Amino acid sequence: MADLQPSVLVVEDEPAQREVLVYNLESEGFRVLTAADGAEALLLIEEERPDLILLDWMLPGTSGIEVCRQIKIKPEFRATPVIMISARSEEVDKVRGLETGADDYVAKPYSLIELLARVKAQLRRSRPATVGERLTFEDITLDSETHRVTRGGEELKLGPTEFRLLSTFMEKPGRVWSREQLLNRVWGRDIYVDTRTVDVHIGRLRKALSRNGGSDPIRTVRGAGYALG
Repeated sequence: MADLQPSVLVVEDEPAQREVLVYNLESEGFRVLTAADGAEALLLIEEERPDLILLDWMLPGTSGIEVCRQIKIKPEFRATPVIMISARSEEVDKVRGLETGADDYVAKPYSLIELLARVKAQLRRSRPATVGERLTFEDITLDSETHRVTRGGEELKLGPTEFRLLSTFMEKPGRVWSREQLLNRVWGRDIYVDTRTVDVHIGRLRKALSRNGGSDPIRTVRGAGYALG
């Protein structure tokens, strides 16, 4: 089963640098994927859909700048944060990296403490529940650290799958999620689950949210999926 643990793809061709990043990110509770070149990175991004990408500029073959460009032209990855890491510290290089679509730019040598802070800051914007942020939508509050959900001040009892579903909805209210997208986000891409299972758990979540007389905040979008609000 998937959980709220955020995934970070480290794209770095220097093994020693890669190992340091992996060790420190895993110590902070992240699930870490690695790629040693641009082609491998692009493949992993398609297959794994990481929550954030740490991308070295100087890579063999396809450069980090080109990888970033290819990521950001695809609508499904446009919101995925990319932090560019580079030995190029000139302002013109930073501007080029950011104009290509990078969300942040860190020059080598960098402080690991600062880099980890930047990773968390980007995830706080893109997937707030994964870094312990409290989410609120109308009278519903979800606390990802304590795994508590309240509505109108009253605590609701949710199963782990319903909690992950609600977390996904509350991170992006109004966004329409297809059943396939919910399966990948909530159950995980490597788990085979029938899409009808999504409907069953949506039904359970609706029942839990409406248990104390509240209205149903989940909208069914015919032929597309579900949305919150």
